[in-house]
Amino acid sequence: MNGVRVPFVTEGLTKMGLTKNHNKPLEGLRIVDIGCGGGILSEALARLGASVTGLDPCLPNIEIAKAHAAKDSQLVNNLTYIPLTAEEFLEQNQSPCFDAVVASEVIEHVDNPQQFVDTCSKLVVDDGSVFFTTINRTTKSWLGAIVAAEYVLHLLPTGTHDWDKFITPEELTKMVEVSGSKVRSVHGMFYVPGVNTWTWFPDSSVNYAIHAIKPKRD
Repeated sequence: MNGVRVPFVTEGLTKMGLTKNHNKPLEGLRIVDIGCGGGILSEALARLGASVTGLDPCLPNIEIAKAHAAKDSQLVNNLTYIPLTAEEFLEQNQSPCFDAVVASEVIEHVDNPQQFVDTCSKLVVDDGSVFFTTINRTTKSWLGAIVAAEYVLHLLPTGTHDWDKFITPEELTKMVEVSGSKVRSVHGMFYVPGVNTWTWFPDSSVNYAIHAIKPKRD
């Protein structure tokens, strides 16, 4: 999925005029990767120059991420992993401190998605960006993300997803607006099993990505 989500974040921030270094397009930017897991996305963003904070409440995930990052000396100075939820981190850091928040394949697992979106918005500075990738709640998503991915192709452990917790682009857009941010773009995503790759897709009925901006306060 990094094949689409890393360019999505990078190009989104570039269009906002926040990046200038072509070799390290995210240099100087502070990004938090919420639900970072083993650090696959965090590392990719850090290699592009960003100062990345990876958050995950699962300590074994954080330990795996730290161990993997330790193998690359270039990541030492711009990659930090912390075993906290976004809400716990916000409690300890009340002031907005990131240029961008990335929550990839996370919101469909939380108990209170509106609170989660609010937290993401509070973590980002004015004119900062919030990026989500998640799964739509449709018949196609049930067939693709659960039946195919979990039961047929075994790409994920059985029971990973709960279809009732999937969120439509319209619902997520409203949550973003309630949080005080504005949606800039929505893109459909599609996994191609035969070649094991992700691609952008004009249909957002299964997977999709959203880029939102937190405007300056008056």
